[in-house]
Amino acid sequence: MILRGPLIAALLTALALLAAGCNAFPEQPLQGAMVLPPDTTTDFNVLYGVNCAGCHGADGKGDAARGLADPVFLRIADDTTLRSVTGSGVPGTAMPAFAKTSGGPLSDEQIDALVRGVRARWTAGGSASDVNPPPYSASTAGDPTRGGDAFATFCSRCHGADGRGGAGGSSIVDASFLSLVSDQGLRTTVIAGRPDLGAPDWRNNMPGRPMSSDEVSDLVAWLAAKRPQG
Repeated sequence: MILRGPLIAALLTALALLAAGCNAFPEQPLQGAMVLPPDTTTDFNVLYGVNCAGCHGADGKGDAARGLADPVFLRIADDTTLRSVTGSGVPGTAMPAFAKTSGGPLSDEQIDALVRGVRARWTAGGSASDVNPPPYSASTAGDPTRGGDAFATFCSRCHGADGRGGAGGSSIVDASFLSLVSDQGLRTTVIAGRPDLGAPDWRNNMPGRPMSSDEVSDLVAWLAAKRPQG
């Protein structure tokens, strides 16, 4: 069979139309609609929604874990701290490691994207920019005996004389609770409070009498001494 000029032209036209139409097949995603693989995206909304929202709340205001949209917390926890906790987790607690280098699913770039996003979205406004909270980490070990006095002064009104719960708060000497929280976690909560649970920060346990850094350290030592051993 010998193809004539007009027939050749018609066949070439049909092939061109067929090739162009391939991009419109149902199985072919539209241009711009490709979803990046989860191990490459650096979109904060995606990363936070998949990895963080389940514990810290979809709006960052807390759920099973403390809220990250907390100006006092973000005042005391710098980017290095946020990156370390996110990447390496907190051994012995419910906070897992998310960095690939620690066995998690996220790259260093994704960890950085989370930290930048938290800082950009929820960093303090006026409510924490003019305050001077105790430092995130203790410089010296606290004293549990003095910590008992600090508890009586600042905490017993809500948590009861023995810490096992009162009209304004639950037990904070519960063995299950203390087994799931680190000393640093206790210190962070004493300083920043838990706004999502109605727990005040270091300034408002006793109005007009903020806690000093040493009092925070002593209270943490008192609580840690009540943690089950072994």
